[in-house]
Amino acid sequence: MNDITNTLFLRLEGPLQAWGTHESKFVIRRAGDAPTKSGIIGLLFSAMGISRKEADANNSELLKKFAKLKMAVRIDRPGFRWWDYHTVGAKIGCLSADGKIKKTPTTGQIETFVTRREYLCDASFLVAIKFEPEIIQQIHKALLNPIWTLYLGRKSCPPSIPIYTGEMGYFDNLLSALKSVHWRPRYKSDVIPEYLECLIDWIPTETEPFAPDDAEIWYDVPETFVWPSHHPRFVVRTLLKVGEDADVKIGEHIQNKASSPERPRTDYDRSTWGKVQKKRLELDYHLCVFCKSPATTVQHINYRQSSKEANLQALSDEKIMNKHIINHRTLCRLCHDAVTMLEYGEDMGLDRINPEDQKWRDKIIEKRNEIILHRSLATRKRKLYNKEI
Repeated sequence: MNDITNTLFLRLEGPLQAWGTHESKFVIRRAGDAPTKSGIIGLLFSAMGISRKEADANNSELLKKFAKLKMAVRIDRPGFRWWDYHTVGAKIGCLSADGKIKKTPTTGQIETFVTRREYLCDASFLVAIKFEPEIIQQIHKALLNPIWTLYLGRKSCPPSIPIYTGEMGYFDNLLSALKSVHWRPRYKSDVIPEYLECLIDWIPTETEPFAPDDAEIWYDVPETFVWPSHHPRFVVRTLLKVGEDADVKIGEHIQNKASSPERPRTDYDRSTWGKVQKKRLELDYHLCVFCKSPATTVQHINYRQSSKEANLQALSDEKIMNKHIINHRTLCRLCHDAVTMLEYGEDMGLDRINPEDQKWRDKIIEKRNEIILHRSLATRKRKLYNKEI
């Protein structure tokens, strides 16, 4: 990073995000369609270890300073909206119709305060922050080694990828900054959007001293954090075209950057996998290796040799086949489902559960019993429903 670096980039992506607007008050907390300036400044203060009270000290000089930063947001994935409720204790309480604090009939304690919260699900934003070079350097160091945990608007919204990877540079304006970062699909199969919507701080100039007619007013410039109060700012929306010869180039899909290696798709073709499966069933005498019940399914205990090419190679050579079927185990349907559910719960990669491994025995039995219980309930409900109609 050089002394004239004036812009850095944040990537805000996670299962849930919540960026409160001026409408996010009292018992109904709505979420804006993009990160707010107060939310971003709060995130930066968390990285720097600056509390709300410290930010408001000395007549809010620190807040006044950071309120001058220029910000732009590119909406790479808008996500979708989702509502949930949130309980607040601290003896705040709820008011009844007669204006008194509600209390629980059994204990006489003050009831918890319940609010409705709106979230953005599966959204992804690119945020460009433009500021004085020396302040950018301070923010850069803080984001690389944050003092406090960083969230996407609320503590219930952790990021799913690193918020800051050190991306920065010098740009004349925020629009050129947003154009410089490639849009990246998550998978090869992702649909590439034609345009990306952007929200950019409107900055008055000598030639344009007045905001355009389509400028929006966002009340999100923090005046104080102790009891939240905000000033307005002008925001202009614009669209950037996506493509190789467009405003925003298309980068490599994110899956290539994952820590787990890519592997060929698992082969379940009857002409290949079907024959391998038959070999393993014969080896285990068509009995489940876990509970010894009659079995018709075969489970992969690892997926390192699960492609069609690997199965074809095994079928062509008996020695290879003998080594190949070691990666599989015969299971009855119940044990197969129990093992599969455990694997998904453990978030396993290429290596999976060997049902013959003693360390998994109790967990498999517990999951089997759980499946039997729920399947029995579901069966009884279906029979009852059919009887009624």
